[in-house]
Amino acid sequence: MKSQKSFSVFALFALIAMCLGVSTANAASTMDNLMEAYAGEMNAHTRYLAFSKKAEAEGYHQVASLFRAAAEAEFVHAENHAEVIRSLGGEAKAEVVSPVVKTTAENLKDSIKGESYERDTMYPNFIAQAKEDRNRDAIRSFNFAATAEASHAKFYKEALDNLEQWRDGKKDFYVCQVCGETLTALPASKCPSCFSPKEVFRLVN
Repeated sequence: MKSQKSFSVFALFALIAMCLGVSTANAASTMDNLMEAYAGEMNAHTRYLAFSKKAEAEGYHQVASLFRAAAEAEFVHAENHAEVIRSLGGEAKAEVVSPVVKTTAENLKDSIKGESYERDTMYPNFIAQAKEDRNRDAIRSFNFAATAEASHAKFYKEALDNLEQWRDGKKDFYVCQVCGETLTALPASKCPSCFSPKEVFRLVN
């Protein structure tokens, strides 16, 4: 009786998916991508906070500000992904591991690689799948993250190329609490990524 009920539930889901033009395999794939993205962003949040402490210890105070801002943005991304996961009936879970912390220069190099991969490969693939699945919320969340990761990669390269100039004093960054976009100056009126009012930005330094 139990197996018959389970089959009926699955059959109903399959019928609904068929009517919407979405395959059950693709629907599951988008959820998998959301879970992977959530775990990645939570680990990036933890990793960048650790990198920030290392930068402070080595005297690269502006680099530390950058890592703190990026950590803030990654947490925004994770929360966005978690919201979509919950809307699909899932529970956002992540195994957060202790990051490997090297020198600040090495940490910047590793961060550039990670952000570039997310910008160029991971999120574009996730977006393509979400479009196929017609999941607008997932597309939105992935797009927000991809745009911010591009900004992070740019900042990390700038810091690495001018490392000695990123020592003294703090550096101001503004992080959009809606999409995670990261800027060095408060926008005139709206976030250039999600078009939320500038009041949603948080100063991180």
